[in-house]
Amino acid sequence: HVQLVESGGGSVQTGGSLRLSCAAAGFTDSMYCMGGFRQAPGKEREGVATTSTSGFTKYYADSVKGRFTISRDNGKKTLSLQMNSLKPEDTAMYYCAAFTCASPADVARALSRPSASEYWGQGTQVTVS
Repeated sequence: HVQLVESGGGSVQTGGSLRLSCAAAGFTDSMYCMGGFRQAPGKEREGVATTSTSGFTKYYADSVKGRFTISRDNGKKTLSLQMNSLKPEDTAMYYCAAFTCASPADVARALSRPSASEYWGQGTQVTVS
């Protein structure tokens, strides 16, 4: 079965950086697109960045464009989210997710529809102060 395990969260000061990693197991890379999502207390889960099966196509939420970079290494079966210039409003639980996709439009759509993701990791906390 599909398993996604996040790591790399923590506490950082404003302007700092963190790199989140997601180790994937149980699925063929060509089957699933992947993404990073976050949920702050009292708020709905939102998309941060999504990427295609190859990692070539990427979409970002406006709030993180220019600061976050999503990448995937299919050989190592990992997804990474490099987060730079962190702000207090980036504080949230961050999740890795996988979803089926057939086109770039699906990758873009998943960013705004977290419910479209089929598999989720357990989450890792990011706190920016």
